[in-house]
Amino acid sequence: MSETGSTVPRRQLGRHLRDLRLQAGMTMPEAARLIERGTTTLQRLETGQTNKIRLLDIRELCSVYDANEVVTAGLMGLAQEASGKCWWHDFGKLIPADFDVYVGLEASARRLTSYAPDVVLGLLQAPDYTRAMVRSALPGASSQEVDRRVDVKQRRQRALTRKRQPVELNAVFLEGALRRVVGSTRIMSAQLRHLADMSTLPNVTLRVLPNSAGIPLGDPIGLFTVIDFGMDKKGEPIEPSVVYLENLTGCLYLESQDDVRHYHDAHGAVQRAALDETTSRSLLRQLAREYAR
Repeated sequence: MSETGSTVPRRQLGRHLRDLRLQAGMTMPEAARLIERGTTTLQRLETGQTNKIRLLDIRELCSVYDANEVVTAGLMGLAQEASGKCWWHDFGKLIPADFDVYVGLEASARRLTSYAPDVVLGLLQAPDYTRAMVRSALPGASSQEVDRRVDVKQRRQRALTRKRQPVELNAVFLEGALRRVVGSTRIMSAQLRHLADMSTLPNVTLRVLPNSAGIPLGDPIGLFTVIDFGMDKKGEPIEPSVVYLENLTGCLYLESQDDVRHYHDAHGAVQRAALDETTSRSLLRQLAREYAR
């Protein structure tokens, strides 16, 4: 893999390999010995610091860790995808559609800065809202599959409520996303009450960009999240920040610091045009009451 290539796939591959090893109860030297590689090689794999990844090593590690077929295919795909300064992840191509690449980044983040013009962010979705979204996207899905996807979304939300270093979330919602009925008015009422409640957490900042604010940047922008990983003891970034853009057929990950700065600036513009936190919370509760009538 080129040194100029995206680091996101390598970092995600390393996270999954480390998690699988720990779940298997193995030390790094034990795992390295089982695949007949050096401990340093495995360490570089787990930290995303290697540009030369042998697919055979990944397959053997997945076998040693007893990873299932979806995870194995996902890790094999990650090992192959790092060809440019930004990374376009096609859903269902090298990486299976059921293997969620973004979740690992989200769980490792210290701060998430998001703008949501059309839909409530996954981290803030109430179960019935998620269920309605899944059923619209996958009308042929079984009840078990729907429940599984709802459970995944709910488990992701623990990042906001965990006791040790909960993720900081600073999100702006376009008012239209809150007035768009997903499922039913009952579901929307519960969803907006949930948003208002979540906004009281000390690590969560939610603001509503009212329709009356127009288009603060002059051009419409879609859903995005800037993922920051915090600083180490020397004041250096633990990992490079990433911009996450989700589309119908895949996701784009931008790592250029110019891109990261551009999206932070864009978020700052919509945040300045948005209602303050208290007024936003009041609007959420007002809309929840209106839906409940």
